[in-house]
Amino acid sequence: MITLVAFVIVIGILILIHELGHFIVARLCGVGVERFSIGFGPVLLRWRGKETEYCLSAVPMGGYVKMMGEENPLEGGGGTAPFDPAKSFALKPLPARFLIVFAGPGMNFVLAALIFGVVLATVGRPVWPPVVGRVAEGSPAAAGLMTGDVVTRVDGRAITHWEDLDRAVAASHGRALELTVARGSTELTVRVTPRRTIVRDPIFRDPKDAWDLGAGPQLTPQIGSVNPGSPAETAGLRVGDVVVAVAGQPVFTPDELMHAIQKRGGQTFDVTVERDGKRETLTVTAAAVKEKGPGGQDVELGRIGVGIVTRAVRYEPYHPLVAIGYGWVRTWDMTVLTAKGLWKIVSRQIDSSNIGGPIQIAAEAGRQAKEGAASLAVFTAIISVNLALLNLLPVPMLDGGHLFFFVLEAVMGRPLSLKKREAAQQLGFVLLMLLMVFALYNDLVRIDAFRVFK
Repeated sequence: MITLVAFVIVIGILILIHELGHFIVARLCGVGVERFSIGFGPVLLRWRGKETEYCLSAVPMGGYVKMMGEENPLEGGGGTAPFDPAKSFALKPLPARFLIVFAGPGMNFVLAALIFGVVLATVGRPVWPPVVGRVAEGSPAAAGLMTGDVVTRVDGRAITHWEDLDRAVAASHGRALELTVARGSTELTVRVTPRRTIVRDPIFRDPKDAWDLGAGPQLTPQIGSVNPGSPAETAGLRVGDVVVAVAGQPVFTPDELMHAIQKRGGQTFDVTVERDGKRETLTVTAAAVKEKGPGGQDVELGRIGVGIVTRAVRYEPYHPLVAIGYGWVRTWDMTVLTAKGLWKIVSRQIDSSNIGGPIQIAAEAGRQAKEGAASLAVFTAIISVNLALLNLLPVPMLDGGHLFFFVLEAVMGRPLSLKKREAAQQLGFVLLMLLMVFALYNDLVRIDAFRVFK
């Protein structure tokens, strides 16, 4: 029930904001609106305003704003318009039409920035103390740092969080740094020279250059979810367990925990957790699952059926004005990330099985709702960015298709003929239906794969 309610809330908000963008800008530009509808199919509820009919329909997978004169009734044949030509969309100047169509995706970007900003101003961002976790052998940090050290200053400047140390290392460009470290009751100074290394993007695994000390923070990996019937549930793992070791080896971050599990497909091993202030050792047998590797080849990975999160020591809110700025920064970052993902799917760098549909969105919305209102809000912002970017693709039937027609009109000095636009719309409809069917197929495959653990 939570999943269904969360899905309806998320999708309803996104559709409402999107269509409101079209509606408000259309009215501001003097365009009449005949119908404002949330959803498709049979109308559940309707009421009529002075000029516009407002509808709530049965299928909550979209909406539309029907404007007066969307297609010029006088095009190619004379006649009298059944409405005031001054309120016709098709008879408005090209910039006005472009702005009206762009306003839908634009409002989704605005919504995402607003949500990110509010969450950052109220809940804040998770922060961790500058406590050293794993120190890699042979790294610059191994010359003086130890697990458990607390870094208090870098070059004499006080630091509060691990991210402060990360920023100092990134800005050093290989220059030696003087770290003041608290080790137990002793304070000492360690001189460390960052090395240039190759790191991988945490999402797409793309390599990039970075400066590194060879030491990571203690991020405290925690069990965020346990799939019913999974190896983790059988072993007795619970939501909230803090994992401190796998097969006797300490793990300090969610990535380390994930990799420790992945390389033990089909194996039985011990997992040491902290629960209610006490340490317990549980024995789990990981399932061996074949997945596509970066090069397209099949690789065998261990899975135990858990979601891994990072337990934040605390959250630090931003000042409201700063939060607004960071809200737009997060929105831009998410837009770039989404565009990059789309390109990788189109160019076959990422398998098309990653395309998800309404079932996946609903499942994730339900999971985020269980984690709290802030998590559901951030998820809504992420989907809002995805919706905005997808709508801007130059595909007929989408807002981006209309914008593309407007660009052609600006270049040619006249609009495409109605016949050509109708043919393009029909092609776009077929493409969108095929994409929806494929996404739904992927969702159903995921459900079936999920049942492996049931």
